[in-house]
Amino acid sequence: MKRVCVYAGSNLGEKEEYAVQAKELGQLLIKHNLDLVYGGSCVGLMGEVANEVLKNGGNVIGVMPKSLFKGEIVHQGLTELIEVNTMHERKAKMSELSDCFIALPGGYGTFEELFEAICWSQIGIHQKPVGVLNIDHFYDPIIKMVDHAANEGFMNPSNKALLVSAPNALELLEKLINYQRPEMGLKWKQLETTN
Repeated sequence: MKRVCVYAGSNLGEKEEYAVQAKELGQLLIKHNLDLVYGGSCVGLMGEVANEVLKNGGNVIGVMPKSLFKGEIVHQGLTELIEVNTMHERKAKMSELSDCFIALPGGYGTFEELFEAICWSQIGIHQKPVGVLNIDHFYDPIIKMVDHAANEGFMNPSNKALLVSAPNALELLEKLINYQRPEMGLKWKQLETTN
């Protein structure tokens, strides 16, 4: 593993622990000699992780669509900024550059990026680990929703193991570094009876 893609909120959130753990993740990336790939902003939890990596001499690659430059504030101190035209290109480039995905707390954008990474793993586009930094139980509702989807027959229970979770940056990074992809069951339940 050489590069970690981090999805994170462009706000800091209401709890100080969010920023504390974002900085801790940045320090751990340095400790493990891992580069950061992220959305390129200098604000929110995104900015906290990037600043921590840069402050400690690490490499940070930001990927941002030109259309967002007015709304999101581009980080001026990045090792490399890659400009793309669309959000689709942004996500594809971040995925291409990365060996692993971590979602910190965030909103719609973070959720969308997280689920795309998991979905791409499920259907075999990549086999990279995907994790959530479940700070103060932030991701508990999503984890419960994944369980519910499996219980209701909308996904194979084996697919739940595609999402790695831990309450702190140290535990999560260790799990992702040592990740073993689960044996995947058949995605389409109806095909079980036709074979």
